[in-house]
Amino acid sequence: MSGLKSLLAAGAALWVFAAGTAWADEGMWPVEAFPSAAVKAKYGVTVDKAFLDRIRGASARIPGCSAGVVSKDGLMQTNYHCVESCAGNLSTPENDYFVKGFLTSARSEEKQCPGMWAEILQSVDDVTARVNAAGAGKTGAALVQALSAETAAIEKEACANQTGFRCQVISFYDGGQYKTYKFRRYDDVRLVFAPEFKTGFFGGDPDNFNFPRFNLDISYIRLYEGGKPASTPVHYKWNPSAPKAGEPIFVPGNPGTTQRQLTMAQLNFLRSTSLLAEHTQRSELRGKFLRLEQESPDAARLVSDTLIGLENSFKVYFGRLKVLLDDAFVGKKAKEEADLRARVAANPQLAQEIGDPWAEVERAYAAYGDLYLPYYFLETNAGGGSTLFGYARSLVRAAAEREKPAAERLPGYDDAALQRLAGSMGAATKIEPELERVYLGHWLSKSREYLTADDPNTKLLLGRDAPEAKARALVAGTRLGDPAVRKALLEGGMAAVQASDDPLIQLALAVDPAARAVRRQVEQTVTGPTAAALSRVARARFAAYGDTLYPDATFSLRVTYGQVTGWSERGKEIPPFTTLGGLYGRATGQAPYDLPQSWFKAENRVNKDTVFNFSGNADIIGGASGSPTLNAKGEVIGAVFDGNIWSLGGAYGYDPTMNRSVHVAASGIQEALLKVYGREALVKELNGK
Repeated sequence: MSGLKSLLAAGAALWVFAAGTAWADEGMWPVEAFPSAAVKAKYGVTVDKAFLDRIRGASARIPGCSAGVVSKDGLMQTNYHCVESCAGNLSTPENDYFVKGFLTSARSEEKQCPGMWAEILQSVDDVTARVNAAGAGKTGAALVQALSAETAAIEKEACANQTGFRCQVISFYDGGQYKTYKFRRYDDVRLVFAPEFKTGFFGGDPDNFNFPRFNLDISYIRLYEGGKPASTPVHYKWNPSAPKAGEPIFVPGNPGTTQRQLTMAQLNFLRSTSLLAEHTQRSELRGKFLRLEQESPDAARLVSDTLIGLENSFKVYFGRLKVLLDDAFVGKKAKEEADLRARVAANPQLAQEIGDPWAEVERAYAAYGDLYLPYYFLETNAGGGSTLFGYARSLVRAAAEREKPAAERLPGYDDAALQRLAGSMGAATKIEPELERVYLGHWLSKSREYLTADDPNTKLLLGRDAPEAKARALVAGTRLGDPAVRKALLEGGMAAVQASDDPLIQLALAVDPAARAVRRQVEQTVTGPTAAALSRVARARFAAYGDTLYPDATFSLRVTYGQVTGWSERGKEIPPFTTLGGLYGRATGQAPYDLPQSWFKAENRVNKDTVFNFSGNADIIGGASGSPTLNAKGEVIGAVFDGNIWSLGGAYGYDPTMNRSVHVAASGIQEALLKVYGREALVKELNGK
């Protein structure tokens, strides 16, 4: 995703801008730093304080996704794939919401999504000076600990004695800025509407990250407080008019993570080591679930949601790896870094102040090579995706961290985080033993393969057992699927954890010292030195580019802008619109193009000329799913649910000629709600009636 056709790096786009070339529709901008003047100059649209205040007050983040408040009574719009796990958790043998969708006619029928929360930004406070002062003069693990302790203290102070709020210190520009984001938090989020799986994910993996698309990837959830629908006077206005080609659009959401400002040493490590190894393992795990899917219809249903997520991740990381293996892209990234370093060298005072942070990062990542595999298997990917092991790790660490002074705790275990953990431990989420066995068996098997059978860490994980046999025993013997058991262990602290005979708790206890040790090594030799160096690289960028920079995405509120547009590919023009008629034309009756009967029963009522999905050049990435798509008046005309295949390089840069976001149009949503699903009350609420 970058400034010229095959120029994928964000830095290059900034160089182009500095040279006076027209501003590209690039950037995931914090609300408080949105480039209103650039938008006014290009599109003639005034994005004033009122416009941005509405975005701040009506945009939400939910687990892994984004959402927008669309009524005064807490109704929120997001994607189907963002609530799919909720629908699964709420399903019963008598009511399979994957098959028939989740439809409500009254608010009394709305059901709470286990473990789901929503956060809406209330205020932003710059705390850069305070955080930097806490880290001054420290290096390595001491720097990491100091920054963690200070940010935890700031978060605690900012939300002191305030229930229903969460405060988070977020780093921008690789530590160039720190800001406290204060959120209104809702822990009672209820499902209002979700279509059938075959509608919400029509086209399946073959259509994923492609266009044209024909998806009703939409759902509605509601915020509750005190057992009643939340009052949300700040909300978006609904506009079911069809979007028009060239129309300006704005997408407020919470894009997850981009890495557009990495140094060459970091990019080289990604493509030669971490991304390559992780993608290979992800491919093998996908193969295991595909094999499980073929065993029986019940197995296919069981694995469906998991496989969708894996196939999505596989395609995402394949696209990222492909970009990093492109010599032209890497060459341009190298040129950008060389240009920035040359600018620093041309400024003797700046050069003396920052030294050579690029060389420091290179040394840190050279050391990372020896630590990466044990760090990955014991710490960052411990459990391999197993929900049950995740519970065990959290319980063991919560017990240990609670006994420490706040300033000495691991990140994520401050008092507020422990309180949130208590809520998640008590949530009645479904655990599928067969899936857990696959995750744990794969993790243990790959640990032995990559670390080797003779490695002490492998022996710690396996003892004398085979990976698959150990996985079966762990799942068969654990009771962590029971929320009451988890709650008792969390409340009982270290005494209860150490006394537990649960095999997963015992494994987490056994592994934790080694995991903490390798974590500390990484902090001392990689994380700490890199953090210190990158903050000086950020200073260099600010000196070179001023306020034309936008920070990498951090799953915090951002606003992107662009227009409704298609693109050209291999000499072919890709139009930006699809219609409901195209959905019927694409339906073959065979998966993944088999529409539910609800659509065929309504076929004579549906206006097939209605715009259904559309593409635009808004700069998005994973995490932005569910973001409302706004027109120039700030009205909701759709929702982002995907990008095209070219958008997968968006982690490292933006290409305005090819990178496209994919949206479901409000026109298609309203037509489906009325003509297919008969949700008149929901449509009235959307239209403020």
